[in-house]
Amino acid sequence: MDKTQSASNREASEYEGKVDVLSPEDLSELLAAGTKEVHEKAENTQFVKDFLRGHIRKELFKLGAVALYYTYTAMEEEIERNKEHPLFAPLYFPQELHRHEALGRDLEYFYGPGWQSEIRCSPATRRYVDRIHQIGQEDPVLLVAHAYTRYMGDLSGGQVLKKVAQRALKLPATGEGLEFYQFEAVHSAKAFKQLYRSRMNELDLDPDTKHNVVAEAVKAFRFNMEVFDELDEMGKSIQDEVLDAGMPVHGAGGDLSKCPYYAATTAASGGTEYACQVAMAVLRHPTGQVLFAAWVALLAGLAAWYFM
Repeated sequence: MDKTQSASNREASEYEGKVDVLSPEDLSELLAAGTKEVHEKAENTQFVKDFLRGHIRKELFKLGAVALYYTYTAMEEEIERNKEHPLFAPLYFPQELHRHEALGRDLEYFYGPGWQSEIRCSPATRRYVDRIHQIGQEDPVLLVAHAYTRYMGDLSGGQVLKKVAQRALKLPATGEGLEFYQFEAVHSAKAFKQLYRSRMNELDLDPDTKHNVVAEAVKAFRFNMEVFDELDEMGKSIQDEVLDAGMPVHGAGGDLSKCPYYAATTAASGGTEYACQVAMAVLRHPTGQVLFAAWVALLAGLAAWYFM
């Protein structure tokens, strides 16, 4: 194991079982509050809702991986360019977090050895990529917003999304095509997120800069929403088998494909009836027993991320 990687995991392990004492002025708190509304909107795009239900077209999933590849390649190029910048260096975790090489292996699995000549950057993804390069060169501290938006979300929800995609697309249990979701260098996602949050809060940022970082994080979510909407439009012209491995609809008032944070907060606010509906629906569904443990394990992690 790389010495830097080992050190970061040792540092992260110190946060196991630790309760953070946070201030409303901490960057992590400001980001959570400032992005809550747009985050919920992003999770209610049709593409995301279909994904969580397990309604996944293989060709569309591949295009989604292409968009992620271009996004992470741009972000990680700018992170490398600014890895010694004093306002980003504490968040430099290439071994633990960087995703573009894993995405390249996923694309090779789906498209074959010549995958690089088979893919194209879509217009919505290009706008996202251009913005990342712009801030990386002009205002690197704003990279914090994009890293927060992408990496913390991946660590929070990646394992559930991996299981849904693996089952719906009948991908190998050994993980081919889904390496993007595997953070092999992170021993504990919860502890690592606490470490990352602590590092963010220790950045020497004045109030105006914190405001700018939060505003950039909102933009990052909106860029993601544009990509999701673009994928949804592409999906309308794709003819492919659609397999259902998602969670079932419950009653007439909504569905269980909503973000696990929604389920957690509903139950926490006294939604006993809702919790019972969740349990009954899961137990009735053919794949419920397989996915149940993953959903329950993820609720705490996602809720914690939202309250960062």
